[in-house]
Amino acid sequence: MTETKDPVEGLSSRERHAKDAAPPHDEARVPRVVAAAHVAVAHGTQLKMRAKDLSVRYGEKVAIRDVSIDVHANEVLALIGPSGCGKSTFLRSLNRMNDTVPGVGVDGHVELDGEPIYGPQVDPVLVRRRVGMVFQRSNPFPKSIFENVAYGLRIAGVRERSVIAERVERALRHAAIWDEVKDRLHESGLSLSGGQQQRLCIARALAVEPEVLLMDEPASALDPIATAKIEDLVSNLRSELTIVIVTHNMQQAARVSQRTGFFYMGKLVEVGDTTTIFTRPKQRDTEDYITGRFG
Repeated sequence: MTETKDPVEGLSSRERHAKDAAPPHDEARVPRVVAAAHVAVAHGTQLKMRAKDLSVRYGEKVAIRDVSIDVHANEVLALIGPSGCGKSTFLRSLNRMNDTVPGVGVDGHVELDGEPIYGPQVDPVLVRRRVGMVFQRSNPFPKSIFENVAYGLRIAGVRERSVIAERVERALRHAAIWDEVKDRLHESGLSLSGGQQQRLCIARALAVEPEVLLMDEPASALDPIATAKIEDLVSNLRSELTIVIVTHNMQQAARVSQRTGFFYMGKLVEVGDTTTIFTRPKQRDTEDYITGRFG
């Protein structure tokens, strides 16, 4: 591919999102979320997101209650726990995906770079561009491989074909699938294998250059070889992104994450360094789950 210069090269991901989202001759519909300076924590890491006293209910049913957790920049945070404990509900709260569910109620606070993501002045579409998501089952569109990845860019207002082509290639490379599809970009995304489809969906999320990537059991339906590729991809992306991953596979959490949080019955029981959580947990419920006494 002929190398092209991105006209917004040099801008931060956040600035590119605001530029893409703004109408050409008018102001954006709502004020852009302006990032505060990163907050340094005690051991020198940077705070990317923070949930404080977060509760989510579906009608009368409380799914998670009073969850408080920090998400550190350029780290992988794994969320573990038995089915129905609130992991996925919490994950979807980090980019307001729960807003799409009828009857949902959210209390508490979630911050991205020190600024709230909930509130009447915050556009959830802009939040979701900065905080992308990959779901449990791959969901490629019935479009070509190229158009699957370009879709988000076009929705965001990117029109220049050379820029779209360059960013599609970059996303496919970052998703570790470029070499497998570069000669078949105009074939349907549905023609790919299950593992390839999931990496295509990751490329689609990466194309709009999010700062945080949420992954809801991205390898649960894949074979061991495809799972290993997804895990390698997660490890490689950490240098550029902050990642939060929900997984039922505790070995996977141990392999890919730096910090782990354990959910049980809608509560965050414990969060900390992954090695510590798996070898010296502070809470009895965490130890019982990790050692297989329930699950």
